[in-house]
Amino acid sequence: MFEVLGQGLLANLAPSMLLLVLIGTLSGMALGAMPGLSATMGVALLVPFTFAMDPTSGLVLLGAFYMGAIYGGSFTAILVNAPGTPSSIATALDGYPLTRKGRSEFAIVGATMGSFVGGIIGVIALIFLAPPLASFSLRFGPQEYFWVAIFGLTIIASLASGSLLKGLIGGLLGLLLATVGIAPVGGDVRFTFGEPMLQGGIPLVPALIGLFTIPEVIRLIALRTRDAQMVDETRQKDRLGGMLKEILSRPVNLIRSGVIGTIVGILPGAGGSVANLVAYNEAKRASKHPETFGEGEIDGVVASESANNGTVGGGFIPTLTLGVPGTPPDAIILGVLLLHGLRPGAELFTTSGPLVYTFIIALAVSAVMMVPVGLVAGRGLQRGVMALPVRYLAPGITVLTIIGAYAIRSSVVDVFIMLALGVAAYLLQRVGIGGASIVLGLVLGSIAETGLVQGILTSADAALPWTTFFTRPISLVLIAMSVLSVLWPFLQKRRAAKTAAAVNDKTANPVSQRPDTGEGD
Repeated sequence: MFEVLGQGLLANLAPSMLLLVLIGTLSGMALGAMPGLSATMGVALLVPFTFAMDPTSGLVLLGAFYMGAIYGGSFTAILVNAPGTPSSIATALDGYPLTRKGRSEFAIVGATMGSFVGGIIGVIALIFLAPPLASFSLRFGPQEYFWVAIFGLTIIASLASGSLLKGLIGGLLGLLLATVGIAPVGGDVRFTFGEPMLQGGIPLVPALIGLFTIPEVIRLIALRTRDAQMVDETRQKDRLGGMLKEILSRPVNLIRSGVIGTIVGILPGAGGSVANLVAYNEAKRASKHPETFGEGEIDGVVASESANNGTVGGGFIPTLTLGVPGTPPDAIILGVLLLHGLRPGAELFTTSGPLVYTFIIALAVSAVMMVPVGLVAGRGLQRGVMALPVRYLAPGITVLTIIGAYAIRSSVVDVFIMLALGVAAYLLQRVGIGGASIVLGLVLGSIAETGLVQGILTSADAALPWTTFFTRPISLVLIAMSVLSVLWPFLQKRRAAKTAAAVNDKTANPVSQRPDTGEGD
């Protein structure tokens, strides 16, 4: 393996290959930064251009583009609260509050370093752990996917920092939205009100744009001012080196989130849209100051970006070893492999080793290139957006959101869905119900429904089909994780209350004022 790995490394050091990776990374970043244009769409649009290339160059370009697109989604999530891709949902939760505090540059640097570390972790797992991890992913059946979705829904307890009840209401609204359209199993048509375009359900990207971006546009227009400056005066002394040092001083969050992204990426159908939320939840749970999440906590940005770039390498593990794509862009790249006559499996790594390892190493090179390119381009974009007056910014964002919503299916209905959800999200925010919990319900609703129905159907020969959800080993682990996730905020509050009580006791009864009992030390 190490011989072909070395060949792949040498191939990537060729100037033509480095230029190809740079072009792919830059173009992916540009597309990912535009709300509504997902990595899947970009990879699909790029495929025809790769037909004129040899298989290695074509795959390298697609891989670099994919890696850059996942990272590029963080820019608009941080700067204008519009996640460029579903993988950047959690990035907006703390990235935009940092922008409102005048620390958007710090958030961009955090997203860059998180994406770099997550991307490298995913590639390392792809190189060394592909066969065993791919076999493990095959043990996941419908029951396990149902519990994965339930575990994801328990994140609402963390996202709803203000009120758990309001978070649950938001999650239920998202689940209701997920039931619109043709049922994923059975084909029943539900809540379409006679509109054929709704048969495909509420499209995720327009919903994402509406729920996160439109409320912010309304707020900008209502306030007619910007409450964030281009650079916070108090942060003038905080140079790039200081920001990098602060972010890298907490390596556990970086590595843990990258590992979470890699593991979630291995599970077919989950992908970055789930991974970034799970990693965000775990970062908040492990933090010593979880109350700062949602208010502009850099650890939240780092966790989300490390996880979503970790899914790139993780998703290719089942794709290259089993032919089961972990994420939608993986499915497109799998198609390109098949078009070139390359069959996924162990044989691919032996008969086409140089090609496969050149492609894998190119993913790592793309992750490395994101650091200088992202720090220059990302910070330049940040300064440009911050310098724009609101009279130009608000209409510009509105035009981008409309184009992004329309571009998915070339449908005016999607634009109206985006606008309707945006206005509803603005009104819901006024009563304390955030868009994050709604998006979580929308993303995980179909996964939970599919797992539940398929699990019952595949267990129809059992006396009690529903019991299979509670008897499989991996399901039991996921159930325990879900219970722990629900109880964790309460346990944390109890621990904080005990700590506060202990501090109060010490303050009320300092050692120097304790009565002398006459006993020695």
